[in-house]
Parts: sequence; structure tokens; C-alpha cells
Amino acid sequence: MLSLSNVDSFYGRSQALHDMTVTAPKGEILAILGRNGVGKTTLLRTILGLTDRSEGVISLDGEEISARPTHERARAGIAYVPQGRMIIPDFTIRDNILMGGFAAGGPRRIPDIVPELFPYLMDNLDRPGGVLSGGQQQQLAIARALACKPAVLLMDEPTEGIQPNIVEQIEEIIIRLNRELGLTILLVEQNVTFARRAAGSFVMVEHGTAVETGRIDLLSDDMVAKHMAI
Repeated sequence: MLSLSNVDSFYGRSQALHDMTVTAPKGEILAILGRNGVGKTTLLRTILGLTDRSEGVISLDGEEISARPTHERARAGIAYVPQGRMIIPDFTIRDNILMGGFAAGGPRRIPDIVPELFPYLMDNLDRPGGVLSGGQQQQLAIARALACKPAVLLMDEPTEGIQPNIVEQIEEIIIRLNRELGLTILLVEQNVTFARRAAGSFVMVEHGTAVETGRIDLLSDDMVAKHMAI
């Protein structure tokens, strides 16, 4: 579905990814694991063309997208739920969601699944996004990404900084998006227990490259301790 082959990525003169090769199987969750600062977020940003430059091959459904600008990659079916959510606080909930539709082109509308997944958002469409709690803002960021009509969803630590009673809800929503909508999801996650429960495969990142990859049942405790323990 989505693959990177020998990809290097740069911020200015600083190289952040080194010879990154990884494949996200169609219709699965790929867990992207590793310590903080090893290049996991840069991997997602590189897929969308949000670093200063990159080299190597990025392919979506067998078609190379490496040279395409960000808006064309989004229109091809890649959506992003960034770390920190990045909603626009002065926009209403409705406008934040509809903003995601600009990437897809055509009429902008709230996706049919949003009322089922996020009833609170639908009951408060005219409230500013900035008054929402962290967990509610994360729901809003996911709803905005769904308005892009994606086939691939990039999610950067979606449970980070969220109150504990909401974390489980977000985790279940991620699993539903994959299993019920068939979305391919690249999930940057620190919670190994959740990654093992949700994902079909994994990539372990260290120093900007993939040091371990495989099916999720091959993710051993020794591997986690080696590459994720502080």
C-alpha cells in the first residue's frame, strides 16, 4: 500500500532519516516504535513531503509519489493526525472538521462516521475548538483527517497527553478505523501493549533508520528493552 525504499530526509543540512526502508501493508496498522527523537515523526512528515527535502522512493499503491508536493499526496489519499493535534482554536468544531476536506477536493462535508465515533463533537459543532479538552481535541483532529477521505492515515502519538479515561476510547477508535473502514494506518506509538493489540506489523526506528521490522508477533520484550528503554 505505502512503501519507502532507501529514503533519506533532511531539515536544512541536517539529515534526519538514513536509508529508511519500510512497507505499510494495505489495510493494516503499522506500529512505528522507538525512543523519543529517533526520527519517527520525521518519517511521517517525509511521507507527506513536509521536510526540506528527501531522496529515495516513496510509493503509494505502486505509484511513486516522491516528487509530488504535499497537497497532491494528500489528494492521493494520505491524511495526517499530527502530534499535538494542531487544531485551529478560534475555528469552530465544524470548521476544523471541514478544513480537512480541502485536501480531498470536491464538496466539503462531515464524514458519515463522525457522528457515530464522536457524538460530543456533533452536539457542539459551533463551539470553538480551543475550548475542548485534550482528548476532545484529539477526536477533532481525527475527524478532520477523516474529512480528507483518506486511504492511509498517519497518526503521531495520538494518545499522548490525554486524560486516562479517554485514552482507551481513542485506542478503540483507531482499531475501528482500521477494521471497519479498512484504513491503512501508520501509528507512531510509545504504548507497546496497545501496539501489540492493534497492529499487524511494526518497524523499530533508531538513529533515523529502521533497525527492526516484522510481523507484530515477532516484537519481543528483548527488542523493546534494547531499542525503547531509557
